[in-house]
Amino acid sequence: MLRIRLSMGGVRKRPVYKIVIADSRYPRDGKFIEKIGSFNPLLPKDKKERIKVEAERVKYWMSKGAQPTLRVSRILGEAQIMPMPKPGNNPNKAIPKKERKKAGEENKEEPKAAAKKEEPKKEEPKAAAKKEEPKKEEPKAAAKKEEPKKEEPKA
Repeated sequence: MLRIRLSMGGVRKRPVYKIVIADSRYPRDGKFIEKIGSFNPLLPKDKKERIKVEAERVKYWMSKGAQPTLRVSRILGEAQIMPMPKPGNNPNKAIPKKERKKAGEENKEEPKAAAKKEEPKKEEPKAAAKKEEPKKEEPKAAAKKEEPKKEEPKA
């Protein structure tokens, strides 16, 4: 299967990518059929030199059945050669891997029970907080009343 993908070049800490047509079985930086552009991620997004693509060749290879990778489809979307792909939804991406495994095990065991347990816990602290507030105010008011009474007999 033909793929439109990035082939890495440049030097350490300064990547430059070629946008190439290659067989999906070839290695990333290995043999390719044709170079159709370049991508420099270090340049600002508003510069034209960041993405250089031969639009006619991209359309030709796509008509022959070449599939762009997700990253290349985003690059081509930025260059307005093809429509921008839908953004992915991966809510676990921000969670560290070790914690993902723990959370995944809990969800597999009893997802319905976990949801039921969480709801009452959220309601209880709210009710407890409301009850505690008036109790805290009463002792302060009582303490203020007692202090003036003690001062009157001393004076």
